[in-house]
Amino acid sequence: MEMLLNMKEKGILSVICFFIFICVLVLSGCGRQEEENLQTEGQPSGGGGDYTLETKVTDVINDPVFEDYGRLIFPVDRTIDDNLTLQDVGEILVWYHNVNPNRTVEIVNYLKDQAASGEQIFYDIYTEEEKAEDPEKENTGLFFFRGEPGAKTAVLNAGGGFVYVAAMHDSFPQAMELSEKGYNAFALIYRPGADTACEDLARAIAFLHENAEELQIDMTDYSLWGGSAGARMAAWLGSYGTAAFGEDDYPAPASVIMQYTGLSEVTGNEPPTYACVGTNDGIASYRSVENYIRWIKNNGTDTEIEVFDGLQHGFGLGEGMVAEGWINNAVDFWERNMGQTE
Repeated sequence: MEMLLNMKEKGILSVICFFIFICVLVLSGCGRQEEENLQTEGQPSGGGGDYTLETKVTDVINDPVFEDYGRLIFPVDRTIDDNLTLQDVGEILVWYHNVNPNRTVEIVNYLKDQAASGEQIFYDIYTEEEKAEDPEKENTGLFFFRGEPGAKTAVLNAGGGFVYVAAMHDSFPQAMELSEKGYNAFALIYRPGADTACEDLARAIAFLHENAEELQIDMTDYSLWGGSAGARMAAWLGSYGTAAFGEDDYPAPASVIMQYTGLSEVTGNEPPTYACVGTNDGIASYRSVENYIRWIKNNGTDTEIEVFDGLQHGFGLGEGMVAEGWINNAVDFWERNMGQTE
């Protein structure tokens, strides 16, 4: 707990600045997605399920195939109109650009196909007793994008300004890409708020270590991924460890993969870190990201950064843009740092 308080003291300036900027964007309406930012041509057509661009989001949430966790596929902390379709999901993903509706359709069809085939795709990280004691823990858990049995594991954390969880754009697509490469990928749905989010990520890491055999995953050399607020979570857990957030002390990740977030505190305990950001990011200055990576590198830790000209905040996979393919570089970075941790 002392370590956690220390982290809060060191990071308070950056977190306050982050939230101030978020509030300005909310009030100005700058976060609303523009249709011209949607990347729809030459992209996935939606998979083998029966959802389409015209499918209502509420129909996905209430599909019996998802039992009682369908509500967590989309942000539970955002108001979802009964008539909102998959085509227009970007409207509720505040602060995100380039939301790809065809990718959204592909993901929900993948999840439906997996669930319909009998695969367990969602895992609670808290017990029923813990959820009864704290009802907010009901809205947490891990979506599993399966790779090869026994393969290495990635844990992905979407952003959303610690206000909501933008998994449909900021962790599900990355998780699907990793699973297609053979890795086992878990997208965390957490409680918004910096403290609770980190507690949930620590619990998720503990859960995966404790259940690795049953899940048929390898948690040796696991990686933590995140975009925006989710990247802060990944960085904090990588630097401070699970014990700082109420869990037993589990091994540090082999790599932290960060998208578009700027941190100022460097402890010297950072794992190898990859980061990417756009030069037109109004929330996470690419200069701040460059400084953060340089400070980590100066401590003798492996780092890599990619700065993409002209891109705004929240470009996701970067499909059809200059950032396309960044995830392959991030995987290469993770792979070269496997076997380096004690």
